[in-house]
Amino acid sequence: MASSYLLQCPNFSTNLNLTSKPTTLKTTPSFLLIKAAASSSNNNTSTSTATSNNIRDEARHQNLTNPQQNHNFSAKYVPFGADPATSTESYSLDDIVYRSQSGGLLDVHHDFSALKAFPGSYWRALFDSRVGKTTWPYGSGVWSKKEWVLPEISSDDIVSAFEGNSNLFWAERFGKQFLEMNDLWVKHCGISHTGSFKDLGMTVLVSQVNRLRKMNKPLFGVGCASTGDTSAALSAYCASADIYRAACAAHCQRAFVLSIDTDFDGCMQLIREVTSELPIYLANSLNSLRLEGQKTAAIEILQQFDWEVPDWVIVPGGNLGNIYAFYKGFHMCKELGLVDKIPRLVCAQAANANPLYLYYKSAWKEFKAVKANSTFASAIQIGDPVSIDRAVYALKKSNGIVEEATEEELMDAMALADSTGMFICPHTGVALTALMKLRKSGVIRSSDRTVVVSTAHGLKFTQSKIDYHSNNIKEMACRYANPPVSVAADFGSVMDVLKKYLSKTPKWCLGLEEPTCVATSEPAKVMIFGI
Repeated sequence: MASSYLLQCPNFSTNLNLTSKPTTLKTTPSFLLIKAAASSSNNNTSTSTATSNNIRDEARHQNLTNPQQNHNFSAKYVPFGADPATSTESYSLDDIVYRSQSGGLLDVHHDFSALKAFPGSYWRALFDSRVGKTTWPYGSGVWSKKEWVLPEISSDDIVSAFEGNSNLFWAERFGKQFLEMNDLWVKHCGISHTGSFKDLGMTVLVSQVNRLRKMNKPLFGVGCASTGDTSAALSAYCASADIYRAACAAHCQRAFVLSIDTDFDGCMQLIREVTSELPIYLANSLNSLRLEGQKTAAIEILQQFDWEVPDWVIVPGGNLGNIYAFYKGFHMCKELGLVDKIPRLVCAQAANANPLYLYYKSAWKEFKAVKANSTFASAIQIGDPVSIDRAVYALKKSNGIVEEATEEELMDAMALADSTGMFICPHTGVALTALMKLRKSGVIRSSDRTVVVSTAHGLKFTQSKIDYHSNNIKEMACRYANPPVSVAADFGSVMDVLKKYLSKTPKWCLGLEEPTCVATSEPAKVMIFGI
């Protein structure tokens, strides 16, 4: 299946030598020139006169008058896994760098000594005080934790759609009916304006790009490899920022998309090569900034439980940055005294793209990339994940587990979840399959508080739902399919069909006998009274 990578472009008529390295760029992109001209008027300005009481103006005033804003918090890039206290290699977040000198991953390291000057109770109260507000930029679930994300960025540079603050809902019927669990929750990160958790990381990355362009850094554009979610988030945030639009011709005001006849891994290799040759900022999770936004979902979970730690958190895994981001969020809360432990993490992979699962089953002896086969969980169809080292670290530190789901298992799980009102994506079906397996084996107990992370919205995958319920998926039983019935448009025909249907409806659907519990294969204890 063809994939693509996306370039958010300023102006393709700019006179660039496309064979030159970024460091040899002689011509300043026109968007930088226009931004410099515009910035000189920001202090005077007709904009603030016309809208003298907007939330950005209020934020500027708070920065001048509120001592809380004048902190000494900071963060920097360090080689992943290195001890920041002894490592001689580090980079400013304003540097355009994605790998360490040895070629390894980088990590954003925060100055914990400065953060620890405030007790955990202070941070809990501060974060809680910002929830549901419109104060710029703290109305965002990500930027409500600004001091832990990008502490040195000006609020004026932040690009936000008030993302985050996503629903954590009690999956009561699914938990009770199929798993005999009373404390099952779903963190619906797909409730977002582009429909996936990628918004959490992209607000951070594009905000930093916004800062860098004001510093006249030689950036021609922003690019990513994507099967859909990442490029949608990147395009939306670049458009929201109007980063390049002032300098664009009309046809360049949209994202520039290349559709490439390869899978995600092939696209990822290409965009890495492109960003090493051109001044295009890499927006995939190889860039550590993305994970700083994604980790806030973990902190939100703790907030939503009134700072009580769940027993388990199950995350779908593809490129594997997200499982580390969740670990990082939980770890920061423990390290800074907001909680006293972290949950056990489970990374769930599709069996058709399961390199981490195979590595885990080998007792971490040898990692081998795989050729990812087609899966309905398309966003995690990745055979050579960039963040493999990060994921292994997170799982080892959290006493974590890796599970997998076949195509039939994940689609069945999605159908069962939808039958209880969830309306989830196939990736969440992968995570629910992992939960079912761990519940059936007794690893996860009926009393354990468990959170399943839903990474995208079900509306993005309606065709897969239609195919399943129409029994149109080859070599799949579609055991829980609910196909439509064609009937003539007259009352008698409709009544005949309804009577026939009701006579064949399973008794448990009518509340006349008990359904089966997936976890134990025994009759469940909850009656289903709807059809």
